Amino acid sequence: MNNIHTLSKAALSAVILSCCIITPSITAAETSTSSKPNVVMIAVDDLNDWIGCMGGHPQAITPNIDRLAEDGVLFLNNQCQAPICGPSRASLMTGLYPTTTGIYLQLSESNIQKANPAAAKSVFLTEWFRRNGYKVMGSGKILHGGGKFLFDEYGQRSDMGPKPRNRMKWSAEGFPPGTQTDWGAFPERDDQMPDFKTAAFAVEKLKEKHDKPFFLAVGFCRPHVPWYVPQKWFDLYPVEKIQTPAYLPSDMDDIPQMGQRIAEVPMMPTTEWAIKADEWKNICQAYLACTTFADAQVGKVLDALHESEYADNTIVVLWADHGYHLGEKNRFAKQAIWERDTRTVLMFKAPSAQRGGRCEAPTELLDIYPTLLDLCGLPPNPQAEGNSLVPLLKNPDAEWNEIAVTSYGVGNLSLRDRTHRYIVYEDGSEELYDMVKDPNEWSNLAGNPEHTEIITRFKAAVPKNQAPLSKVSTYNINDYWRAKVRANNKK
Repeated sequence: MNNIHTLSKAALSAVILSCCIITPSITAAETSTSSKPNVVMIAVDDLNDWIGCMGGHPQAITPNIDRLAEDGVLFLNNQCQAPICGPSRASLMTGLYPTTTGIYLQLSESNIQKANPAAAKSVFLTEWFRRNGYKVMGSGKILHGGGKFLFDEYGQRSDMGPKPRNRMKWSAEGFPPGTQTDWGAFPERDDQMPDFKTAAFAVEKLKEKHDKPFFLAVGFCRPHVPWYVPQKWFDLYPVEKIQTPAYLPSDMDDIPQMGQRIAEVPMMPTTEWAIKADEWKNICQAYLACTTFADAQVGKVLDALHESEYADNTIVVLWADHGYHLGEKNRFAKQAIWERDTRTVLMFKAPSAQRGGRCEAPTELLDIYPTLLDLCGLPPNPQAEGNSLVPLLKNPDAEWNEIAVTSYGVGNLSLRDRTHRYIVYEDGSEELYDMVKDPNEWSNLAGNPEHTEIITRFKAAVPKNQAPLSKVSTYNINDYWRAKVRANNKK
């Protein structure tokens, strides 16, 4: 592993000035009994724990996300329901597990409620708020395709651009084509970035007068690929000082073949390639630059809220849809069910939330739906799964015996408690990791009889009924998934 380096004080000052003026921490007064609280929901695409408050990378500069974490509760062991955008976001917004809807893979957002009978009965989170008297507004990426139909008012569409005429670093050769993966400084100015426009929409809405409570969803696309942002964000991370994450060349030796098959991403760079091409530090620099750019956009929204008349009566939740490998396990990708792919960002700022709270209980993105209803005093949706996190917002150390579940196709599941991760694949092969002693998941303990009791406990939490893969699924990431979708559609 490379030596740890830190940025200079001058560089840190520069990013704070470049991002926005940092205002005092957001304060929260008790919600008025005469009005419901507003909600600002911020989503950041493909963001793993490379943010200051989670410590995933020692050089990450994210002052705005960090201050939001200090104003509420940060969930340090939060898990997504699927390790790719489409099903993860569909699960969060419908309040239903993939094992209920059959939405394990990508799909058009217009097909979410066509996935199966359970999905057809679902009520999107925004619709539940609308039915209970809220104005719902949004901009950017909330569902995989954006989600314009979810809102009364919608601003900037979901867009991974702009892109240069020719790729900078990665040709995306191999099968199947289609990845947007590439990295480099582009375009010249922040205002050319769609996320800049998404933030501007949110700021404008927070300046307006609203005659009823509102739900404002703000979805930022970076740090999703391509890892393009203007040069000034790259300058904050001198490439020669970049630290790369832990990598073990023999890491995959004790991983079952099924685990390796479902996680194949042939169109993406490998760590072996990145080392040989001397691009690993450049990729990490680009990801960090994109993350800091996204953080600056988050800061604009937080500042606008703080300066608005809604500052004392607005709940804020920030989440990311899944994690991302940046060289660990010889991959630069999501699309797998190890910790780096499934652990994601979640934080709440609310009147009842313990300021500066840090919660290590296993929670899920699915919990956002019932938690927001609970915080806003709305009737619960009886169909929605997941748990209200209000007890943990009040006391992050409260007893919590839930196990978080992530699915990646029928029979491929990852289960997480406070100390261990258990993975079972459709052919019955297994992985088990002690996440306290082995956070890099380098030693698969599944074959060790000393851990039989732990595995037995996890097996009891595996969903007994798993819905078949929905017919509306599309997925072309590798040969295995392409064949799986084709066979499913022929049934």
